[in-house]
Parts: sequence; C-alpha cells; structure tokens
Amino acid sequence: MEENQYYLFDEMEIVLVDFKTDGFILDIGGGGEGIIGRLKGRDVIAIDIRRDELMEAPAGPLKIVMDARDLTFPDDSFNQSTAFFSLMYLKTREDQLQVFQEIHRVLKPGGSLYIWDLVISGHPATAPDIYIVPLWIRVAGDEIRTGYGNRWKADDRSSSYYLALAEETGFRQVKMESDRHIMHLVLEKV
Repeated sequence: MEENQYYLFDEMEIVLVDFKTDGFILDIGGGGEGIIGRLKGRDVIAIDIRRDELMEAPAGPLKIVMDARDLTFPDDSFNQSTAFFSLMYLKTREDQLQVFQEIHRVLKPGGSLYIWDLVISGHPATAPDIYIVPLWIRVAGDEIRTGYGNRWKADDRSSSYYLALAEETGFRQVKMESDRHIMHLVLEKV
C-alpha cells in the first residue's frame, strides 16, 4: 500500500503494566502480537475469529477460534476479560454491542473488562479512507513495534462512544485514561 493511500497517525508508545487478576482471563481478539498473552501467559484464554492471527501469537495462552459476538462459554465464567486493540475491527455499533453483551454475560458479577483501543473521530475531509496507528508496545520485557489500522467508520469511536456501550450493557466505569488517539478503560460488571 502506498503512503498516500492511508492516513498515518503519529507513533504512540504503550507501556503495558501488569494488573491484578484472579483466574483465567478471556482475551478478545488475542491473536496477532498476543499482547495480553505475553503479559499473563497461561492465565489467558485468547479468542480470535481468525485462525491465522492466533497461530501468529506467541505460545502460552490457550488459543480458540471463536466469534466474540457469540461466545460459547457459560454465564459467569471469568473474573476478567481484555480487548487490546480489537474492538476497532468490529464494523458496526451493533457488532460492538453484541460483543459487550457477550462479555458481560460471561463475566462474573464484579468482573472487570480492560480495554485498550483507538479514539477515532472526525474523518478529515482530505484524508484517505484508511488510517494506521503505529505503536511501540513495551510488555513483559518485550518491545514490539507494530501498527493497527482500519477504514474510517461513519460514527465516531471516542471514549464516550465506548462508555455508552458499557452503560447500555450493564458495566460501570472504574478507570479511563487517554493520550491523544489511544484510550484505556477499565469497566466493572454491575
């Protein structure tokens, strides 16, 4: 892809700090770089709709091909779930709502959902239809340079957008941090 065919954001650095967990962690979209799996290893059940993405991820987590819109786990199965730059790939608000509902269903009461994702809003009139965000991720002694990109969506994918989805599905906000076009949310099932 030629440079004039995409909008390139400034590179962002993410230092992923370990967080307290209890039991297995359901990692939504855990393929590719497998960031949560690198951090938490065998405590992670990484799901991804794409087998090739799971095969690319480092060893450690249990890897399962599964659609996050239709999780096959029983209700109240996990204390924690994560979504590391995976929600951005869901095409519609309806898809995202389904994922939030499914995560809410499989989390135990008081369970936590950790989200790291892009804040994408206002497609610049002169920008191409595709954007890319280069990232420098430091996790568990590893330094990973990667990038995530997608087509601009019709709706703004701001932190308030995700908080509205959270509220609609029965989560409450515990923590929110943002830095330019990157956000980190911690939500709790109520």
